[in-house]
Amino acid sequence: MAGMSLPRTASALAIPSDRRSLSANTKGENMSHHLDSPIARQDVRLDITDLYVFRGETGTAFVINVCHSIAKPPIPGYHPEGMYEFKIDLNGDAVEEVTYRLTFEERDAQGKQKYTIRRINGKEAIDPHAAGTVVAQGTTDETVTTPSGLRAWAGHAGDPFWIEPDVLHAVGHAFEDGTTVDLTGWDPSKAHNLFAGHTVHAIVLEVPDAELLTGAGDNRKIGVWAVATLATDAGGWRSINRVGLPMMPPLFAQFDEDFGNRLNAGHPSEDFATYGSHVTESISAVVAAYGTAEDSHAYAEKIAHRLLPNMLPYTVGTQASLGFVEWNGRSLTDNAPNVMFSTAANTPIKLGIGKESVTSKPRKTFPYIPVAV
Repeated sequence: MAGMSLPRTASALAIPSDRRSLSANTKGENMSHHLDSPIARQDVRLDITDLYVFRGETGTAFVINVCHSIAKPPIPGYHPEGMYEFKIDLNGDAVEEVTYRLTFEERDAQGKQKYTIRRINGKEAIDPHAAGTVVAQGTTDETVTTPSGLRAWAGHAGDPFWIEPDVLHAVGHAFEDGTTVDLTGWDPSKAHNLFAGHTVHAIVLEVPDAELLTGAGDNRKIGVWAVATLATDAGGWRSINRVGLPMMPPLFAQFDEDFGNRLNAGHPSEDFATYGSHVTESISAVVAAYGTAEDSHAYAEKIAHRLLPNMLPYTVGTQASLGFVEWNGRSLTDNAPNVMFSTAANTPIKLGIGKESVTSKPRKTFPYIPVAV
């Protein structure tokens, strides 16, 4: 999540992962990586709750979820004046060489939305005005397959993410205040998944290796992030959400909305220069409070360099795993909060729940995300 000011009560809606802060219809209650900026809270169709990248059945699967049901959106689905983009860095410079852009039409009488997918290559991949090449067109809740083997699906789905709200809030306070994570009075036996039974609107894109890596040579290591932008009256585009690694807003912006808003802007190539000092200081203070590193600042700086630029690293063709050993993509069942919270704090931080707390389970076959129940 990006910017948010979360009450410390367990009843406060908090949605993370990358999660931004989703507010309950903008009544002042923000949630973690769900609803993390003022504009996202105004229209959650543009709020990206999570990004996943993993090996699919026929290629690399890219997934983002938006429009979380916990925010009680007045209009479900996708914003017809927005753009949803998967950004892919092929050479390690934190600048995209490939962009897959989805734009949606208005909902019809049955609630369906038609959409168009464009691929933009090379230097134009960074340009929100670049026309690109149309590679697929489809309608929500229906699978599209192109002659090249690219597959796409967009529609209502179950949320595969889980978070324990008391732990979430305690972590946010620790990294805001420079303290240990205070879970005094918390009963792990009563831990629960804030998102159990909730739904999202997902975008799933599976790209064959040959198409994805065009121009990449022998390099199969990519960096991935996703961006949701909104058309402005002046004819430009305004970034609403930017998502790479999970749990960044919950860690560093639960109680600092200004910083959360800034995390959603800018570009990965500028991340360390822009946010590195803030992130390093935040981590260093928590690690110093725990006393788990001889030099807390040195530890924090190493982790900040791992977190920034804020991209999800992945080696194409391999099993995705966002774990303690490596960050290689992110599967639909990786325990992102546990990994990211514990890594940043340099001490184990457990949620008391896991993937068993997800109401509807991910599918083994395309489009992979859970069925909405």
